[in-house]
Amino acid sequence: MILFHNDYSEGCHESILRRLAETNLEQTAGYGTDPYCKSAADRIRSLCGDPRLEVHFLVGGTQANLTVIDGALRPHQAAVGAESAHINVHETGAVEAAGHKVLGLPSRDGKITAEQVSTLVSQHYSQDGPEHTVQPKLVYISNPSELGTLYTLRELEDLHAVCKQHRMYLFLDGARLGYGLAASGNDVTLQDLARLCDVFTIGGTKVGALFGEAVVFSNPAIGEDFRYLIKQHGGMLAKGRLLGLQFDTLMKDDLYMKLASHADRLADRIRRTIDSLGYPYLVEGTTNQIFPILPDWFLAELGKNFTFSEQERVDETHRAVRLCTSWATTQENADALCAEMVRIASMDR
Repeated sequence: MILFHNDYSEGCHESILRRLAETNLEQTAGYGTDPYCKSAADRIRSLCGDPRLEVHFLVGGTQANLTVIDGALRPHQAAVGAESAHINVHETGAVEAAGHKVLGLPSRDGKITAEQVSTLVSQHYSQDGPEHTVQPKLVYISNPSELGTLYTLRELEDLHAVCKQHRMYLFLDGARLGYGLAASGNDVTLQDLARLCDVFTIGGTKVGALFGEAVVFSNPAIGEDFRYLIKQHGGMLAKGRLLGLQFDTLMKDDLYMKLASHADRLADRIRRTIDSLGYPYLVEGTTNQIFPILPDWFLAELGKNFTFSEQERVDETHRAVRLCTSWATTQENADALCAEMVRIASMDR
């Protein structure tokens, strides 16, 4: 069985594994105060073009999202995101368990617009007694989104502007950020994120690391005392150097972007095959996530040798699924998937 259902099935890139082995018996300070965490943070600041950024390393995406949002918001404030936002549908209510409601906005492509945010905020303050409902304070977006779509630079600038207008925070979840930055057609850079977002994350778990997410603050007001919050939320890893060393390796010599680009190019290869067979997509995209709409009989046959994730039923005989390449997907496996899809499509039904 060849797996195409997510981008975190494999361990980590060999460079990280090698450095972990080479430094295994080194003695360093704990809790992220070691030289590797410092070096990794400096590399991220350099790549973002801003030496003032505050950088922290946490183990996973849910932990990072929860800690950032809980730290940024007061008890009566809420996060705003797409109905399909990861914090709304995939994190077991972690943000809401911390006391902060998630306000979902309708979206077909996984993204939200500045106009939607502005309308929501205007409706909140125009009602009689706005204090009777939670106050929208933080805008949460993912790039790539849950459906693999990308925000354009203009869209980010518009969201930034509306957040500034309404004194809100803009938080970008970059669990798959590398795959977005390396995607064809992308016009957003790390420097743009550092300029436009109050806080964003750089995902390692899904882009070559064993585990780990970097949290990057450009707004010092919400980054204040963040280490206290990490500790309080159980996220302060005693052997913090394991996180720092991984990001220090990923951010050196453009490795992070090379790994992401590899996955995106293989996903493009799979898309070309799907296009040649004439099958449509739930949502068009250029990242490592692909969402074709395929007949049930086709998926039953494909599932004998390949895995994929169920997305949604489209009609009585068709389903949208997700095919996902990763930093470790081989050309051989991508070619095998494409050949199998061509074979199945040629079957006499």
